[in-house]
Amino acid sequence: MAENTIDASLLAHMFLTGAQNLDAKKDWINELNVFPVPDGDTGTNMTMTIMSAVRMVQDIDSMNMKDLSKAISSGSLRGARGNSGVILSQLFRGFTKTVKGSDEIDIPMIADACEKAVETAYKAVIKPKEGTILTVAKGMAEIARKLVDAQMTLDVYIKNIIDYGNEVLAKTPDMLPVLKEAGVVDSGGEGLMTILEGAYDGLMGKEVDPDLGKAKEKAAEEEAAEEAAPAKPRFIYSAEFIISSGKSLPQAQIDELRAFLVQTGEQVVIIPDARELKVHVHTNEPGAVLTRALTLGQLKTVHIDNLMIEHHEKLIKDAAKASKDQAEELLRKAQPAKAVGFIEVCAGDGFEEIFRGLGADYIIKGGQTMNPSTEDVLDAIDQVNAENIFLFPNNKNIIMAARQAQDLVREKNIIVIPSKTIPQGITALLGYDPAQNVESNQTAMMDAIANVRTAEVTYAIRDTTIDNVEIHQGDIMAVGDDGILSVGKDIEDTSLASVEKMMSDDAELISIYFGKEFSEENANRLAQKITGKFPDVDVEVNNGGQPVYYCILSVE
Repeated sequence: MAENTIDASLLAHMFLTGAQNLDAKKDWINELNVFPVPDGDTGTNMTMTIMSAVRMVQDIDSMNMKDLSKAISSGSLRGARGNSGVILSQLFRGFTKTVKGSDEIDIPMIADACEKAVETAYKAVIKPKEGTILTVAKGMAEIARKLVDAQMTLDVYIKNIIDYGNEVLAKTPDMLPVLKEAGVVDSGGEGLMTILEGAYDGLMGKEVDPDLGKAKEKAAEEEAAEEAAPAKPRFIYSAEFIISSGKSLPQAQIDELRAFLVQTGEQVVIIPDARELKVHVHTNEPGAVLTRALTLGQLKTVHIDNLMIEHHEKLIKDAAKASKDQAEELLRKAQPAKAVGFIEVCAGDGFEEIFRGLGADYIIKGGQTMNPSTEDVLDAIDQVNAENIFLFPNNKNIIMAARQAQDLVREKNIIVIPSKTIPQGITALLGYDPAQNVESNQTAMMDAIANVRTAEVTYAIRDTTIDNVEIHQGDIMAVGDDGILSVGKDIEDTSLASVEKMMSDDAELISIYFGKEFSEENANRLAQKITGKFPDVDVEVNNGGQPVYYCILSVE
């Protein structure tokens, strides 16, 4: 490589090849999840974060460093999902802040930009933990500074930084015992190195998929449009009639009629009833259908509908409804803002119903395996017409995205209550007192979530050892606020064991929220076992409807 600087076009190319490499390896990065639960999502979160920026980069009309930096920074900030995605967006933000004013990037500027990236990312994390993506980024920034005067060509310089980053990544299990015990390196750090290795390939001439990001986005948009729009009927007419033969028709004649109808239409239904046949079919040739039916007997109660007219009427009704919704939206925004609003994040129809019943103004669908982005949170904030909005992430991997959205909003006062579980969000919302001011309620809610202990019960997707507990693929696990609470072969027994671990002398209420894969009957049986073990504590059963977790338990 002859060039010793990077211009905007080359940096854009490197960014895209880095994103392409991450996209190709995201599933493998997901598998580096410490806990062997079916919700590993680091690779997915980082990919969705960077793809948000990719689309903005691809839309730049005239490539220059200022517009490129803005696209990478803004796109990743708004698309950030999960803690790993937010940290990645902050690394991009710091790096681009340094280079945006230059036409070309040289080796000293790379060192400056790496240091600024690390500084920005560390500031975004309230309690930085070593042995993570932050540590890997910091190690690369340090080696980048040390090698500035080493008389290297640009490609060799960058290769040395990446090689050192991989060395630091390999040491993360020694910094975080939980990584060593699980036998994995930090997944966020692995994601960062995957991006940089792809970027280096781009520097060395690797081509990038021209449809990167756009093809997936287009496919998703088309799929959503198909689901939203009523399908145009393939056949124009719906024919229903009764054939009265005066005698029981042989099965062979009925089969011949069915074969004829299938050839000329769809949705064929024939119901023999005494000496009659009830027939339904969608067809473009109702005359031919009726003529064929007359060979078997007389026709009664013939009814033919034009499906195309029904389709048009459906489109008109949908359009009218859309106009009504738009009018309601304009009316909503025209109303004076109320004092306080509430936004909750959750997955599961049951939880949505619970939160709405408690007064939540807006529900962001998400949680494990589907962390909402910063943009999703901003959109939710825009939907709530209130001066002060309490925002409950209800998942430790969503708190950073919520706070990032909070920092981007100016016209409303956003208060993030850092609830790490859905039961914490429920308890906090229950504790809201309209007679108190915002600050008093914030304090009360923070106190409330501190008194809620939670266990999430699911199954193990691989063999591992965590907290000195041996876990095998298929085992039932109860994951608590600080790690594994219990492991077993039975959902109810494992759940009961986790409740025993969470109990304290001052416990007053145990709540069971059953998910999609755990019936209400099973939840009630579990409640009986818990009541038998702790007769002085109230036990409630609620439908959470959540995916991934058989049941979510809380003690408070």
